[in-house]
Amino acid sequence: MTDIVEGPLRVEIWSDVVCPWCYIGKRRFEGAVAALGDDLDVEITYRAYQLDPTASPGRTEPVRGVYERKFGGPEQAERIIAHVSGIAAESGITFAMDRALRANTLLAHRLLWRSTRPDSPISQADLKEHLLAAYFSEGLDIGDPDTLADICARLGVDRSDTLAFLESDEGRDEVAAEIRAAAELGITAVPTYVIDGQWSIPGAQDSDTFERVLRRLAERRQNPS
Repeated sequence: MTDIVEGPLRVEIWSDVVCPWCYIGKRRFEGAVAALGDDLDVEITYRAYQLDPTASPGRTEPVRGVYERKFGGPEQAERIIAHVSGIAAESGITFAMDRALRANTLLAHRLLWRSTRPDSPISQADLKEHLLAAYFSEGLDIGDPDTLADICARLGVDRSDTLAFLESDEGRDEVAAEIRAAAELGITAVPTYVIDGQWSIPGAQDSDTFERVLRRLAERRQNPS
């Protein structure tokens, strides 16, 4: 007989800040958690994943060009951008993909890791939201230390503190370990939601589906086989 697991349902979300479905999935998952209310305690942690680990640090490229190469030309890129932008709008997100700049996301992931530290003055969820909005809605370079310092300053973190952190090696090994963990878990696409280290939910499911699955997994905790 497996022991009953106590405490909140632990959800680790592997995602990237340049992934449109990760932004959509964030809103949908938050909707599911809100719908659960006091019925279920959910603890969320975002883990690092890079859609394009080969992106050059310190350089940007219009995302439309990236999509054209990836999906086979301007028409296909436009169709995909229009499709995902429409779905994002249904979740209250405004995509401005004509301004989006593809950049290396390692610095952003290090900041997200830092926000999980006990002494962090900001929540990881708030930082994640601001990073996603900066990329998808504001056309900002989320690979640029000064831009990242500005984003953190919106949340009350001194710019010099953020810049000093980014210039250090703090968090590099931890983020690299999260990226390796994704590979070890067989995660090849994001977002992927791992519950209690045992169950995996792939993709940006709708809020109702997330809610049903979370309730079912919570029940399995209480009635293990």
